Amino acid sequence: MSETETIKISHNRKDTFLQKVKKILPEGGNLNLCLTCGACASGCPATGLEGMDPRKFLRMAALGLDDEITGHPWVWMCSLCQRCVYVCPMEINIPALVYEARQLWPREDRPKGILGSCDMALRNDSCSAMGSPPDDFIFVVEDVCEEVQNDQPGWENLQAPMDKEGSHFFLSQNSREPVTEPEEMVPLWKILHLVGADWTYGSTGWGGENYCMFLADDENWKAITEKTVRKAESLGCKVYLNTECGHSTYSVWMGVQRHKIETDLEIAPIVPYYARWIREGKIKPSSDWNKDLKIKFTVQDPCQQVRKSFGDPLAEDLRFVVKTCVGEENFIDMTPNRSNNFCCGGGGGYLQSGYTEARHQYGKIKFDQVKATGAKYVVTPCHNCHAQIHDLGEHFDGGYHVIHLWTLIALSLGVLADTERVYLGPDLAEVWLPGEPGTPDPFSDK
Repeated sequence: MSETETIKISHNRKDTFLQKVKKILPEGGNLNLCLTCGACASGCPATGLEGMDPRKFLRMAALGLDDEITGHPWVWMCSLCQRCVYVCPMEINIPALVYEARQLWPREDRPKGILGSCDMALRNDSCSAMGSPPDDFIFVVEDVCEEVQNDQPGWENLQAPMDKEGSHFFLSQNSREPVTEPEEMVPLWKILHLVGADWTYGSTGWGGENYCMFLADDENWKAITEKTVRKAESLGCKVYLNTECGHSTYSVWMGVQRHKIETDLEIAPIVPYYARWIREGKIKPSSDWNKDLKIKFTVQDPCQQVRKSFGDPLAEDLRFVVKTCVGEENFIDMTPNRSNNFCCGGGGGYLQSGYTEARHQYGKIKFDQVKATGAKYVVTPCHNCHAQIHDLGEHFDGGYHVIHLWTLIALSLGVLADTERVYLGPDLAEVWLPGEPGTPDPFSDK
């Protein structure tokens, strides 16, 4: 903060909030463990928004300033990314405090966008935050798959299974694809086909998003998590495989733990599977397409999949896959990166919160990170990161493109059709089109 703000403490202050959160803090909730070193605030993109920062928020809780905390809009401008926890020498979980502070808001007064997405998912068996019912999902999947079978040579046997019992993988699906961009589902189907994966969608419980988590609505976070997990179990699946959606991955992985949902399913992100399939030779992406073009790429480490859950091993797998696809010499890392990376500002419900100006201010750090690399493309296996970094590029005139990881893999395999290149720029619109001279045949060694 540029100016020092005086906080006046009355003798009649309350400390009910502190009592509530004691169980989630180290050493029985002793906030005096805070060294007031400022590491949390110095590395937080939300510092300064609404005159608040993580250290100040923590001290207000410690001093019992419940009235100042209750209803403060900053709790919706904190993306709960946990970078403050990562740098805190005492490992004080400030985002957990913020989560509890969100619950102090009457439910009907919480951001309408987040509230609407949570309630929409509760009203349909798909668990879709965009309200897509099971019948619509089934129709879109079947229609798109049939179109590929009929129009793309070599893919006559492509399948997108629905409610296939005994499948190894239960694949979640973010609603954005079937509702607004169905062609974006196809590259992933092609990858799964080439590796011979035994997978299925569920006609219900497929929605790969959970805005009730962002709403701090524990009861309904649990309800949605349990519904999708039980659907996977009912089909006899072994692995709940999250598509490239950071908050879906985290909401199911952490939802099972936080809400003590008993299951034998492995809750897994898809990035390590991409890396495994490449290492095992089940798919063989090539960077030859980029030898002469020398187009530069960077990656965004999604907070939900890296810092908050699966850690640097997933970040390393992400880099391995991208370097394999574009050439190591054409990869440029952001600084800082991996578990220490800055949140882009797409998480925590920010995209749905209505605080657009604050979100852009928050995201300026990420925008500057991207621009510093000089990369033409940002690869991110997370829908919220994808949407936010794309929006930042348009807002600040970044001149870069943001793509899903499945797009890059499919391009490097020579299977990315022209209709599946929505997020690619003109420089890659016609590179390695299937069936064109010089494009590898993915079926040649099958």
